[in-house]
Amino acid sequence: MTPLARNIRVATIFEQGGTIRPVWFEWNRQRYQVRQTTYRWSEASGKATILHFAVSDDANLFELAYNTLDHTWSLSS
Repeated sequence: MTPLARNIRVATIFEQGGTIRPVWFEWNRQRYQVRQTTYRWSEASGKATILHFAVSDDANLFELAYNTLDHTWSLSS
Protein backbone atom coordinates (compact mmCIF):
# COMPACT_ATOMS: atom_id res chain seq x y z
CA MET A 1 0.00 0.00 0.00
CA THR A 2 1.40 3.39 -0.97
CA PRO A 3 1.42 5.83 1.95
CA LEU A 4 -0.60 9.05 1.75
CA ALA A 5 2.15 10.88 3.61
CA ARG A 6 5.67 9.96 4.65
CA ASN A 7 7.55 11.28 7.65
CA ILE A 8 4.52 12.73 9.38
CA ARG A 9 5.00 14.01 12.93
CA VAL A 10 3.74 11.57 15.56
CA ALA A 11 3.84 11.96 19.34
CA THR A 12 4.44 8.49 20.71
CA ILE A 13 4.67 6.85 24.10
CA PHE A 14 7.07 3.92 24.33
CA GLU A 15 5.79 1.94 27.30
CA GLN A 16 7.52 -0.73 29.36
CA GLY A 17 7.41 -4.10 27.69
CA GLY A 18 7.90 -2.61 24.23
CA THR A 19 4.37 -1.34 23.63
CA ILE A 20 4.20 1.68 21.32
CA ARG A 21 1.22 4.01 21.59
CA PRO A 22 0.65 6.94 19.18
CA VAL A 23 -0.90 9.92 21.01
CA TRP A 24 -1.36 12.46 18.20
CA PHE A 25 -0.08 13.08 14.68
CA GLU A 26 0.25 16.04 12.35
CA TRP A 27 -0.63 15.82 8.68
CA ASN A 28 -1.10 18.73 6.28
CA ARG A 29 -0.53 21.22 9.11
CA GLN A 30 -3.40 19.78 11.14
CA ARG A 31 -3.09 17.89 14.41
CA TYR A 32 -5.21 14.80 15.04
CA GLN A 33 -5.61 13.50 18.58
CA VAL A 34 -5.57 9.69 18.77
CA ARG A 35 -8.58 8.85 20.92
CA GLN A 36 -8.57 5.12 20.27
CA THR A 37 -6.36 2.46 18.74
CA THR A 38 -8.75 -0.10 17.30
CA TYR A 39 -6.26 -2.60 15.88
CA ARG A 40 -2.50 -3.23 15.57
CA TRP A 41 -0.50 -5.58 13.39
CA SER A 42 3.00 -5.94 12.00
CA GLU A 43 4.60 -7.03 8.76
CA ALA A 44 8.11 -7.66 7.52
CA SER A 45 9.50 -5.40 4.81
CA GLY A 46 13.04 -6.45 3.98
CA LYS A 47 15.11 -5.96 7.15
CA ALA A 48 12.47 -3.69 8.69
CA THR A 49 9.39 -4.52 10.67
CA ILE A 50 6.47 -2.22 9.96
CA LEU A 51 4.09 -1.72 12.87
CA HIS A 52 0.59 -0.69 11.80
CA PHE A 53 -1.92 1.11 14.00
CA ALA A 54 -5.58 1.63 13.09
CA VAL A 55 -6.46 4.77 15.05
CA SER A 56 -9.44 7.07 15.44
CA ASP A 57 -9.84 10.71 16.45
CA ASP A 58 -13.56 9.99 17.17
CA ALA A 59 -14.55 11.31 13.72
CA ASN A 60 -12.12 9.62 11.31
CA LEU A 61 -10.19 6.37 10.97
CA PHE A 62 -6.50 6.42 10.00
CA GLU A 63 -3.77 3.87 9.53
CA LEU A 64 -0.39 4.89 10.89
CA ALA A 65 2.69 2.82 10.09
CA TYR A 66 5.99 2.85 12.01
CA ASN A 67 9.18 1.56 10.37
CA THR A 68 11.35 0.03 13.09
CA LEU A 69 14.49 0.14 10.96
CA ASP A 70 14.63 3.85 10.10
CA HIS A 71 12.23 5.03 12.85
CA THR A 72 9.88 6.89 10.51
CA TRP A 73 6.12 7.16 10.51
CA SER A 74 3.78 7.26 7.55
CA LEU A 75 0.07 7.68 7.05
CA SER A 76 -1.22 4.73 5.02
CA SER A 77 -4.93 5.45 4.82
